[in-house]
Amino acid sequence: MKIKFKKKILRVNLILGLVWIVLGTLSIVTNDELRWTDYGYLVIGILYVGHYLYDLTNQYLTIENGAIRKNGLYGFRKKIILNEINWIKKFAGDYTLKTEQMELKINTELIDKDSLMELNKILAELNLPPEKTPFPKPIYQDAQGVTK
Repeated sequence: MKIKFKKKILRVNLILGLVWIVLGTLSIVTNDELRWTDYGYLVIGILYVGHYLYDLTNQYLTIENGAIRKNGLYGFRKKIILNEINWIKKFAGDYTLKTEQMELKINTELIDKDSLMELNKILAELNLPPEKTPFPKPIYQDAQGVTK
């Protein structure tokens, strides 16, 4: 399952990339004397468009095979096994998932609304004590009317 970026975040990378490419192209076409910075604009634009394409295909988080992975271009990938999570902290809307060896920060402002609901559902289903999770345990009654 993929936890998706907000579309606005993706569009910003695409628009910035296209603007830099246009600036670089105009700079190369209009100048008689070429400088290395003229090509730098093109490189920056290509990197932004590449970042957009990477984020579009991989999205923000991937949850599969009992693990949650934060996808990041330029080698910034982190992976945590869901069963090893022993603490979930919520601060300023961000989640910090902690295990014995590492922690993973998730910026919820980057996540699409529907995907955030899915992420909350998955994290709430983890078997953590109430003091170590921001998600309240569901209260329900069984067939005999006993509240659990």
